[in-house]
Amino acid sequence: MRDGPRTAPVAVPSPEILLGRSEIAAVVERLGAEISADHPEGVVLVGVLKGALIFLADLARAVSVPVTIDFLAISRYAPDSGRVRILADLDTDVAGRDVVIVEDMVDTGLTLAYLAKHVQRRGPGRVEVCTLVDRPVRRIVPVSPRYVGLAIPDQFVLGYGLHHADLYRNVPFLVRADPQVVAARPDAYVGALYGAREAEAPPDRGSDRGSASTGRW
Repeated sequence: MRDGPRTAPVAVPSPEILLGRSEIAAVVERLGAEISADHPEGVVLVGVLKGALIFLADLARAVSVPVTIDFLAISRYAPDSGRVRILADLDTDVAGRDVVIVEDMVDTGLTLAYLAKHVQRRGPGRVEVCTLVDRPVRRIVPVSPRYVGLAIPDQFVLGYGLHHADLYRNVPFLVRADPQVVAARPDAYVGALYGAREAEAPPDRGSDRGSASTGRW
């Protein structure tokens, strides 16, 4: 018996690069300078695992004042519930010290609001937030990070710590991708993104990308 005709694989559109390597480096340098200026006596950078790890490593080296690094790890929460569980808590005594919580992305604000209250209970001098990506259109809780690398509309992004199914975290640039594509096949962009070693963002990505902004939360 002959096999029936085979269906050709559907081509996956390449994701659009939002920030290339050099642009990310410039964003990190800017944020490091802002944090240094605001905290001349030093700062505790608290990374939220796992997503903020890569961003935090680069950010800490861009800060020119004394830095202490610590981490928080949380469980996944039910969508839009705000319920999280602390899996790994701070080891550092932050009482009376300036703290900056470092996130890969601020989205609904539910997790961030919970973490901010959790840290504040330890009596720091002040608590602020630095995020690589801010997606305010999805906000449920009115939080505004002090330090923002890139503000975006309702887009799905991967790379530089941001992931899907724990893939793409170590892609050294930030891309806009199709969530339906990776939902159907998590590794759909592996060939395109891990083969784009020299990829850089184009000089003009249009006005829909959003702009960097700052504000207190």
